[in-house]
Amino acid sequence: NGLYKAEVIHRRGPWRSFEAVEYATLEWVDWFNNRRILEPIGSIPPAEAEERYYAMADQPAMAA
Repeated sequence: NGLYKAEVIHRRGPWRSFEAVEYATLEWVDWFNNRRILEPIGSIPPAEAEERYYAMADQPAMAA
């Protein structure tokens, strides 16, 4: 909540309408969930990390 307010509400305001806030929120949530780069997971977006995880999880286990 604090990150959202700092990055969207306070930085991009003042707002002309409630709809403008809603649209900015949708854009920010899409960026936050799908496109932001995260160093702890290999400097890739969360969506890509999730794709890689499920691609590896779907592969059959190899016997040693």
